[in-house]
Formats: sequence, C-alpha cells, structure tokens
Amino acid sequence: MGPADLPIVVAITGASGAPYGVRLVEVLLAAGCDIHLTVSPSGQAVFAEEIGRRLDLDRFDPAVLLGRMPPTDGTWTYHHYKDLMAPIASGSFLTRSMVICPCSGSTLAAIAHSMGENLIHRAAEVHLKERRRLVVVPRETPLSLPQLKNMQAIHEAGAVVLPAAPGFYHGATTVADLVDFVVARICDQLGVRHALMRRWGETT
Repeated sequence: MGPADLPIVVAITGASGAPYGVRLVEVLLAAGCDIHLTVSPSGQAVFAEEIGRRLDLDRFDPAVLLGRMPPTDGTWTYHHYKDLMAPIASGSFLTRSMVICPCSGSTLAAIAHSMGENLIHRAAEVHLKERRRLVVVPRETPLSLPQLKNMQAIHEAGAVVLPAAPGFYHGATTVADLVDFVVARICDQLGVRHALMRRWGETT
C-alpha cells in the first residue's frame, strides 16, 4: 500500500465555514479517497445553523452531511469525537494526512498547546508527532494575538495553516466558486487531484 492509498482524516469543528467541510468531503469521496471523519459538537451546531440540517453524532448518516447519498468512488468511516479508542487516535494506524475544516479557535489552541480533550485533538497530535501532513483551515476575522501565536506554533510544529480565504482571480461568479477555491487549495495540500478551478496561467 502506497501513501496515496492510505486514508485521509477529516474533522469538522465549530468555526463558521461548514460549506467548506461538506464540499471537501464530497470532493474527496468523488476522488476515490478513503475518509475517516469526525465532527465536534460545536461543528454540529454550526452545521445546523449554516446548512440547515441536523447531524446526529451518535447515529451518523453521511447522507445528512452531504444532502444526498455519498459518492461510491471512495469510502468513509465515522468516529465519534469522544472515542479515543478509534484507530486514528494511534500513530500505528497509517494515514495519508489530516485536515480540520473548518478549524475553530479552541481546536487550534488545543493542538498548539497539546491540551487535547477529544478525538479530533488527539488525531491532530498524532499527525504532528508522526510527521504526517496536518492541514488546519481557520475561518476567523480579525485574528487576536493568541490566535496568531497558536497558528505560528502549529506551523513550526509542521502543520499547514490554510485560512478559508478564497481568491477571485479564477473568475468566480458564485458562492460555490469561492468554496471550491478553498477546497481546491486543501486538495492540493493533500495531494488529491481535482478540477475545481482554473489555475493561474491556464487559458482553458
């Protein structure tokens, strides 16, 4: 099994930006990726506010997350955020990478200071200690000094800080285009091929 065949861990936490997380899961599954997914209670609350659907964290249904049955190209495994016995809590469970999208300020702080209290924090710590790719997608503005220092800390520890800051140079005309821009940049970091946007310099 090569790195490209290993699973990707996806966590959705309580920052505004639930559409980014939903679109990311959709794109990764369509690309044939094996996803291990977990959602925090705050992520559940923001999802209900921004998407209008209620996720049941105890009896998780991916069709509620995506608004339809998930693509069959990839596979998914759900882990409850309290389940510290889940495979992704151990460094011996091989993964390709992890992305937290969106990433709340409290999740960022817990990772930066090794103050993990749930599976999301633990899985992120595993990816740092094992020197695997960890991508965090904060969506906050303006940023406080503690938040900036936390971003610096996890960057220095090896994580990629990828703010949900969409660009406009690719001819965006809809909100979906802006979401795809950020998801495309995440996929680039994860090494997942996509055709979500026209790259700079491309004419077609």
